[in-house]
Amino acid sequence: MPEIHATIASFRAALDDARAGGATVGFVPTMGYLHDGHASLMRAAAADNDVAVASIFVNPLQFAAHEDLADYPRDLDRDVAVCEAAGVRDLLVPTVEEMYPRPLATAVRVSGLTERFEGASRPEHFGGVATVVTKLFAIAAPCRAYFGEKDFQQ
Repeated sequence: MPEIHATIASFRAALDDARAGGATVGFVPTMGYLHDGHASLMRAAAADNDVAVASIFVNPLQFAAHEDLADYPRDLDRDVAVCEAAGVRDLLVPTVEEMYPRPLATAVRVSGLTERFEGASRPEHFGGVATVVTKLFAIAAPCRAYFGEKDFQQ
């Protein structure tokens, strides 16, 4: 079973230990409710790296006021089982407060790209995605990151 980390400090410490031993780290950021596509990315991360890790975080910054964050599907027990079967060693599952201590001091905006494609109909979405992915990369400091084809614009 993957080690489940509720705090950034715990997750970082586990990955720092792995890297100190010379391990490569592959990272799969997700919002949970995992499916075969996620499992495929996790298996690739496990095959390509010494350590495969993932995150599950339903990012409120990706949702506009008219979109229902509360209705986003969640099933942590099922997600942990998917991670285990795919070879994930460490899993970051932070709270919103852990990821975004108040006041929110830093946010990322990607001018030009965020207004096109999906961003044309969801203008708030990509700033939220860019912010959380930047934070997750700073936390995990992976050698490689894995995203699905549906996340092309991201």
